Amino acid sequence: MKHKVIVWGTGVVGKLVIGELIDHPAFELAGVIVHDPAKDGVDVGTLIGAEPVGLAATTDWEAALRADADAVAYFGPTAEYAVQNIDNMTAALRSGKHVVSTSMTPLVYPEPCPPEMKVALEEACRESGKSCFTTGIDPGFANDLFPMTLMGVCGRVDSVRVQELLDYANYAGDYGPTMGIGAPIEQPAVLEIPEVLVFAWGHTIPMIADAVGVKLDRIDTVYEKWAATEPIEYPFGVIEPGQCAAVRFEIRGWVGDEAKIVIEHVNRITNAAATHWPRATSVDNDVYRVIIKGSPNITQETAFRGERDDDPITGGCLATGMRAINAIPYLGDAKPGLLSALDLPLIPGRGTIRS
Repeated sequence: MKHKVIVWGTGVVGKLVIGELIDHPAFELAGVIVHDPAKDGVDVGTLIGAEPVGLAATTDWEAALRADADAVAYFGPTAEYAVQNIDNMTAALRSGKHVVSTSMTPLVYPEPCPPEMKVALEEACRESGKSCFTTGIDPGFANDLFPMTLMGVCGRVDSVRVQELLDYANYAGDYGPTMGIGAPIEQPAVLEIPEVLVFAWGHTIPMIADAVGVKLDRIDTVYEKWAATEPIEYPFGVIEPGQCAAVRFEIRGWVGDEAKIVIEHVNRITNAAATHWPRATSVDNDVYRVIIKGSPNITQETAFRGERDDDPITGGCLATGMRAINAIPYLGDAKPGLLSALDLPLIPGRGTIRS
């Protein structure tokens, strides 16, 4: 029996997921909600560059939510648009459907989120008896599921470091104002504010701590920028000398006087930037790596690549969306409310192996 899914949002992640759902044996695409009027009425197959499938995208989200479906997969904008996202997710829950989302990544672990972010969603969950599961890649499964699974084979963990090592040259996300990439090196970036960085990327640190039963004494951050020494050309322009071409940051969870749980990002524009900072060992770059010091020592390096274009952005975005989709069959057995990875069983991906 297929799980019927409404996809809300057709950015990079939404389009990739739609392509998987069109002929998936475990899921049925029940509707697609779009924001852009130019997409209204367009066949969703055409929308993703494939053959027409006989299902039209719509901007009428209220009508779409009246359709028979088990869940809404919400791939809306980032947490910068928190009010819009929460309103939309709340409406989806009140329509009597579970919600899986990649948009409000602070909700990957709802516990430390401020009450104003949770109250409407929690009320909608209670009234509908449905659940809301937020995931992503980082924050998300690369720095919650991966490290916690590996920690489960250890006798002792002295420290766990989770790294995102990515070349952003082909990534069209709005990382300029937030990270400072492409801006003069002296211009402050939004994520240099420790509270913002912890809120945006750091909630998996208390999740891991709570999962293993350790009390954190504090969480702090480190933020570094690297200035280009010569012009760096990439698909979206040129980074001039003196402008930021790479960032490295850490979010650190301390137990006593030791940083026990660390999330580290190294994000570059081309692999020529900041060559002295950590980089992949198995491939040129673009990996997620977990390093555990303890008994035993463990290093896991994971590379996502697109099936057709070998692109790490394509592979990572598809994995992000499918983690959310593959959770849907398990939401019916979960408690109503805001869920994290700690509330769900192993999600192996029903229907992924086919005859």
